[in-house]
Amino acid sequence: WPRKWVLIFPVAHGCTGKGNDQVRFELTFFSLDPKLQVVAPWREWDIKGREDAIEYAKKHNVPVPVTKKSIYSRDRNLWHISHEGDILEDPANEPKEDMFVMSVSPEAAPDTPEYIEIGIEEGVPVSLNGEKLSPATLLEKANEIGARHGIGRIDMVENRLVGMKSRGVYETPGGTILVNAVKELEALVLDRETMQTKDQLALKYAELVYAGRWFDPLREALDAFMVSVTKKVSGTVKLKAYKGSLTVASRISPFSLYREDISSFEEGSGIYNQADAAGFIRLYGLPIRVRAMQEQGL
Repeated sequence: WPRKWVLIFPVAHGCTGKGNDQVRFELTFFSLDPKLQVVAPWREWDIKGREDAIEYAKKHNVPVPVTKKSIYSRDRNLWHISHEGDILEDPANEPKEDMFVMSVSPEAAPDTPEYIEIGIEEGVPVSLNGEKLSPATLLEKANEIGARHGIGRIDMVENRLVGMKSRGVYETPGGTILVNAVKELEALVLDRETMQTKDQLALKYAELVYAGRWFDPLREALDAFMVSVTKKVSGTVKLKAYKGSLTVASRISPFSLYREDISSFEEGSGIYNQADAAGFIRLYGLPIRVRAMQEQGL
């Protein structure tokens, strides 16, 4: 017998061999403990589809919330719920209304709009309609408001990490409200170059998370950048929810870079001289003029 036992504990997940979630789970496992063994029944057993899985569950008395008549694949958390499978596998099919779980249809939403004021500190929503709340409670209340107005429904075809296209329908009522509020405040507070760079890096950040690389050093570095550039993204944004649409009503921040005395069509700031625009345009457009002169033999 060996003097020292090395115990290797397996971890299991119920992901199919076609999804992105299997990658996210397993990259996380490897990051936390590279010695872990993974058990994935969908990839290793005789379960080849959701109907097989339902039969297996029935045989072993495991309660599941789906049937062969309603065989949607759903994932739900505090942020959203996703719907895949069943009739959605054909992109030509419109989703059935009885599929939706969190939100009412825009047609069934109230005929009166509702205003929502989101307080934001350093890029993070902290209050709703003047009431300071914990992140979870704030999101729950935003979900309630967005859901009753049909906010946050999206039907999309995505490119999965494993190489195929898939179609999913998502309900993200509260998240849609909070994201829009932050973006509207950023537009008021951040300069153009910072906003453009942040938006570009946000796409990379999303790719890393989507691909399961949460523990990647690049994600940690991007977090540091985001924390830095949002230090002055503080203020309040008022949004109007109405029958599936979300529009901005007001943006207020002590760090606003918007100057009415400069932006106004009326003169008086003494900062912006409209005559200066002529020289700027000549210099800015110099490459265009040079190319036109070359093409015209001037």
